[in-house]
Amino acid sequence: MSAPHPPKVAGIDPAVPAAPHTVAPASARPAPAAPLAAAPGTVIQDRLAGWVSDLTTLHELTERLTRTGDLDAALQELLRAGAALVGARRGLVVLEPADGQGPTTTIGLGLGHADLGHIETVPRSATSYGRILDGLPDAHGGAEQLPDTEPSAGQGGYAPPVDPRHREVAARLGYAASYALPLATETAGRLGAVVWLYDEHAEPVERQRHLVGLYVRYAAEHTARLLEVERSRTRLRTIAEELLPSRLPRVSGVRLAARHRTGPRGGGDWYDALPLPEGALGLAVGSVTGSGPSAVAAMGRLRASLRAYAVMEGEDPVAVLSDLELLLRLTEPARSATALFAYCEPARRKIVLAGAGHTPPLLIGDRRTEFIETSLSAPLGMLSCWEAPSIEVEPGPGETVLLYTDGLLQRTSDSMDRAFARLHAAAASVPRAVRDDPAGICDHVLRTVLPDGADEADSAEDIVLLAACFD
Repeated sequence: MSAPHPPKVAGIDPAVPAAPHTVAPASARPAPAAPLAAAPGTVIQDRLAGWVSDLTTLHELTERLTRTGDLDAALQELLRAGAALVGARRGLVVLEPADGQGPTTTIGLGLGHADLGHIETVPRSATSYGRILDGLPDAHGGAEQLPDTEPSAGQGGYAPPVDPRHREVAARLGYAASYALPLATETAGRLGAVVWLYDEHAEPVERQRHLVGLYVRYAAEHTARLLEVERSRTRLRTIAEELLPSRLPRVSGVRLAARHRTGPRGGGDWYDALPLPEGALGLAVGSVTGSGPSAVAAMGRLRASLRAYAVMEGEDPVAVLSDLELLLRLTEPARSATALFAYCEPARRKIVLAGAGHTPPLLIGDRRTEFIETSLSAPLGMLSCWEAPSIEVEPGPGETVLLYTDGLLQRTSDSMDRAFARLHAAAASVPRAVRDDPAGICDHVLRTVLPDGADEADSAEDIVLLAACFD
């Protein structure tokens, strides 16, 4: 009875039965067989291992991209990750949304501002990413090789014509090939294009093209979300700026300057300066609780109301703030605000001011730098009836009164005592050359209290400075 044959398995040969004898004589042993090709199972395992590795890499790169919180950082990360996937060292991404609402920007990787300027001198239609931006029907991204010379009639094969300016710029910057992909989503449409530059004639292989295509598709969705956030912030910032004075008035005997920094969510800090009868001047700063569109709208209403009260009874700052408190309590009972109003007579160098829960002004001069201590009072809307006495101040010739909101202090991340000390030190260290320049004083205080660009960084706190320098 013959032995049963082992079953056949797809892709695997059945085992060969062993010979009856166990060990062959040395002289009869066969020579070692030549190495066999890898078994099909090994090939499949290697391929699966490669897929797992690619997916892991893609997951890590998308995680890093997700952690970027602003548009510029996301585009920089897109360039770096894409360059690693396609094996390039340099590249650029051009953000130019098809809807025309902006923002538009160009960010480079391994390229300086001068290099980007050279590339922008090339006609857009002469570059692969330029055709993507122009929305041409045959522009779907891909590799572009830059021949060293114009193709001649005797050359074999086909080399697409290259604009002479493109070849000149490529030679100057030292790249010989590029790989471009559109940055687009189904809902937002075309957002821009990204291109990586090769130092030699090269292009990504199929596996690289597949990975970078998946990554760019995800990056486009992330970019679209950040783009919408940036547009919302820009619109809110624009509205907040439009609700503030477009220019400061010119009043004899006093010079004015103001600085305003709005947080990304839009805050309720505001300032105002308005000429009043008989050569007087009204100065005001304030802050509304909350952030976002509702706080900006409340800030606009409060500022407009204070202007009306200041015109009617500006010589009495307590009456102005009392009227403002009553209006806030009746119309917006769930909101509170701080405010400071000063009635100035520049000809007499006299100021009468009152504050409602607001930070005390600073008096800055050659001989003194001190806080103007206002009476302690609650913010508007916190009590059933607000009341606080006013105080009088007489600045000397060349002295400056600096009004500000508490966002300047809170952005320091220090305790309030340390923040006030830092502000006082910054005011005391104003260079003598700008002591009579209100704009120079504002800039110096901002740079000193919030160094290294902290005043321009995104923050939940608004900043307002209003300086009045008396002649």
